[in-house]
Amino acid sequence: MIKLRRTMMYIPGNNPGMIKDAHIYGADSIMFDLEDSVSLKEKDAARFMVYNALKTIDYEGTEIVVRINGLDTPFGKDDLEAIVRAQPDIIRLPKTEKAEDIIEMDKLISEIETKIGLEVGSTKIMAAIESAVGVINAYDIVTASPRLVAVAIGAEDFVTNMKTNRSLDGIELLTARGQILLAARAAGVYALDTVFSDVKNDEGFINEVKHIKQLGFDGKSVIHPNQVELVHKVYTPSEKEIQKSIRILKAIEEAEQKGSGVISLDGKMIDLPVVERAHRVIALAKASGVY
Repeated sequence: MIKLRRTMMYIPGNNPGMIKDAHIYGADSIMFDLEDSVSLKEKDAARFMVYNALKTIDYEGTEIVVRINGLDTPFGKDDLEAIVRAQPDIIRLPKTEKAEDIIEMDKLISEIETKIGLEVGSTKIMAAIESAVGVINAYDIVTASPRLVAVAIGAEDFVTNMKTNRSLDGIELLTARGQILLAARAAGVYALDTVFSDVKNDEGFINEVKHIKQLGFDGKSVIHPNQVELVHKVYTPSEKEIQKSIRILKAIEEAEQKGSGVISLDGKMIDLPVVERAHRVIALAKASGVY
């Protein structure tokens, strides 16, 4: 079954109430944040809190991601030492700019896994690209380690780096989104879009989700529980899409039974890309629990 990463919900690593109940909102992934949402004086406490949460709380199968501080900060390596031991599904590296950032992280994680008797390679990596340099190096980044399973764009730092700001139509992110998506698809990893910070603007949020789904992103980072269901509605195949896909797959089956190399439906030829999209719709529908 296809792995759903439609939503990755940020949880501040210094908020015990949110950490305890993070899984009840239905996000596909929970991301405990030790970086931007935690002040400098609370870094150590947040690391300790997230470590203990992962060791003691049952998140009922929800994918667990931890965003550490950058390895070029005083906190990054300490974060890795603790979080690898806590065994989340994925560790996210912020502000990734080059392949060497991922290679260094892979090496450090391997050392920790070996030290604690954990299977080397079991801890997966996610890169967040948040600068022009990172976008230019996107393919090198996503192919730097077999541990890397996903990449995300971080818009706030990116637009600042580009000397602009965010807009509702997202024109300032179009090139970066496209470059990161191309890299992710070429490497066979997941691609997640950035957060939409105006939690009161549902219309703007839904429009952006539709936009990034059409571009090809697998999902979106969210910062409020109310955003989870809105994303899932956009990403869940409609009944019309499901029925059309079923008809396409039945037409293929019938053509194969007849030994025919020509497949048509409603007077239109069906080629391999159409078939692949139909299979993906059904896979998504099954994973989403609607088929």
